[in-house]
Amino acid sequence: MVEFINIGDVPSAEVNRLRERYEPLTESVRELIDATIRTEADDETVAQVKAQIDAATAALRARQIDGAFGVRVTSNGDRMPWGNPVIGVRNPIAPPLTILRGADDSGADDSVYADFELGAAYEGPPGHVHGGVAALILDHVLGEIAANADRPRFTGTITLRYLRPTPLGRLHAQARITEVDGHKAYAVGRLSDADGVTVEADGVFISPKWAR
Repeated sequence: MVEFINIGDVPSAEVNRLRERYEPLTESVRELIDATIRTEADDETVAQVKAQIDAATAALRARQIDGAFGVRVTSNGDRMPWGNPVIGVRNPIAPPLTILRGADDSGADDSVYADFELGAAYEGPPGHVHGGVAALILDHVLGEIAANADRPRFTGTITLRYLRPTPLGRLHAQARITEVDGHKAYAVGRLSDADGVTVEADGVFISPKWAR
């Protein structure tokens, strides 16, 4: 069973305060990842920066939780999936995506979409997005539309069609439900660049027994 961590009655102001504390740190580490990949600094500079990073890591580890961050839920139902690798406020490998709801470019009213940017940390073929990263993003976006707080659903199967390589840079992802059949929801989605669709996806998302 997947466990969601109930953190009780946390005022929205406190959630915002925590976000304001950790989000800038995450963004700085995200920039550090990009700089680490692309730097051509000399030996002395790299050694100096490594020592600074090691010291910063030790300072952060002085007080930390055991294990993964999980999904924390407040008493009013707000979820904090801050460790998520796609949308996580506290995960520097997340692009991150901000998922929005509304009409997509196909005219479907009940859809989700996100506009975001992928840089050097997500490269597979030179200058292009790694196929596994595209799959990660589409799996998450389809899951966002297939599930909700009242009816959690998890990926049963997902099929991807890579129409052409996805270039690094500004991208758009979207998804919508095509059918709901009992405990199953069927969703389709796609990843696009400025020139059109690069990856198509369809998936089956299933409500687990403990949530039925």
